[in-house]
Amino acid sequence: MLLSSITKKFGVKFSDLWGRGSDSEEEQKSYRDSKPPDLDKLWRRFKERLNKLFGRGGGEGGDGGGDSSTAGIGVAAVLLFLIVGSVWLVSGTFIVQEGQVGVVMTFGKHTETKIPGISWRWPYPIQSHEIVNVSQVRTVEVGYRSSVKDKQPKEALMLTNDENIIDIQFAVQYRLKNASDWVFNNRNQEDMVRQVAETAIREVVGKSKMDFVLYEGRDKIAADVNKLMQNVFDQYRSGVQITNVTMQGVQPPEQVQAAFDDAVKAGQDRERQKNEGQAYANDVIPKARGAASRLTQEAEAYRARVIANAEGDAARFKQVLTEYQKAPVVTRDRMYLETMQHIFTRTTKLMVDAKGGNKLLYLPLDKLMAKTSNEGEAAKPTAPAAPAAESQSAAPAAAPAASAAAPASVPPSQRARETRGRESR
Repeated sequence: MLLSSITKKFGVKFSDLWGRGSDSEEEQKSYRDSKPPDLDKLWRRFKERLNKLFGRGGGEGGDGGGDSSTAGIGVAAVLLFLIVGSVWLVSGTFIVQEGQVGVVMTFGKHTETKIPGISWRWPYPIQSHEIVNVSQVRTVEVGYRSSVKDKQPKEALMLTNDENIIDIQFAVQYRLKNASDWVFNNRNQEDMVRQVAETAIREVVGKSKMDFVLYEGRDKIAADVNKLMQNVFDQYRSGVQITNVTMQGVQPPEQVQAAFDDAVKAGQDRERQKNEGQAYANDVIPKARGAASRLTQEAEAYRARVIANAEGDAARFKQVLTEYQKAPVVTRDRMYLETMQHIFTRTTKLMVDAKGGNKLLYLPLDKLMAKTSNEGEAAKPTAPAAPAAESQSAAPAAAPAASAAAPASVPPSQRARETRGRESR
């Protein structure tokens, strides 16, 4: 059908394509009845037609020259049309790799999305296509480019809620979840993602304190930025799926870095001193409480002991008083004897023969007094406390004993006379 319409349009018969348009009907009939055509002869005739078409001449004379020239032009046009048409149709073939999709547009309008494989569309200008990688994880950097040292101050400097300026660098990783939305609903897609990320981080940082942003709030800020960006992309149907937000660096501006370091160091010193003071308090307070508890217990024990001793002395005094009322003389003599016994047991005694003929006596009073002092100190804690009434009643009888226990500052002669007086009695 296609060849018949072409030959009709250009006035060329189908038989002319093979160089037999000038044969008579009888010759053509005899040719059809004869054996199959010779291929070599057909090829020579085809070459002659081409030579005539391009002006090279030749052939078998000038019979039918005008008709042959017209037929040659028609054949060349048909061949050229077929070649150009084939190339044009083949140009609509394209390959979509794994992890990609092909967005097909008809006169600029999205009409189809091709899956991975070999696909075909109508060639330009009817249709066109764009290959979009939907599996690739893309990264956009905010506040820096390639390295944190290559800072972009216009993007990195931000204001916090407490009116402090901080320098933030972070990266946003994303992939495409809808290729048609990514192609048709965005202009300058990477710049659009960077602008949305910068807007989101400024909003989150503007609601936070500087210390929160610098120290403990990085993970929370990254999560809030991720959520806010995804809401914006979904609202505007951008075809973007945020996968991760990474905080690369958060620090104060370089102009105030030294002062900020000093402030941080002062804060660290404060915390260190606070911890040291708390550790000292934790060490001292339990010890002080233990000592206070021990002193309290000792005081309670001393109080109980004193009260018990006082009650015992009072009971003993009442018993002595009862016996004294029954037999005053006997009780008084007994008390005197007990008192003397108690006194003399704690006193160093020295026996001197007054009737001897030796007038010079050697008395080592310093050693005797030192021995008496040591024995008195050793026996003092265990010595019972005498009742007040007993002490008063025994005071007249204890006077000679008190004289005998005089300190070492008394002259030796006087002490010897007192000793002889007691012995004579």
